[in-house]
Amino acid sequence: MWSVAPSDDYLRRHKRYGKKHSRGLAAVLDNLDTFLTALREGAKVQQVKAGFLHLEPLGVLAIDQKGGGKTLAETRLYVYPDEDGEVLHIITLGDKRS
Repeated sequence: MWSVAPSDDYLRRHKRYGKKHSRGLAAVLDNLDTFLTALREGAKVQQVKAGFLHLEPLGVLAIDQKGGGKTLAETRLYVYPDEDGEVLHIITLGDKRS
């Protein structure tokens, strides 16, 4: 079963980002939950197709705020799915500027 491993950087940014952009953070976390649910139901990473997922270099995925409503700050949550160990590493969180 897939587990989640948040980095220290993500945990620090989560606290600060939630204060400034709580709706954007909620939308990204909802999309993360959707992605994680698909993985736990047996989908392979490459099989999950969603408008909020973006492939980055070196196997990193960016999860954005799409679907969370209008006027949300551009938010990105960077994750690395380790399919062999079934661990979703949460790397960092930020807006487009950071």
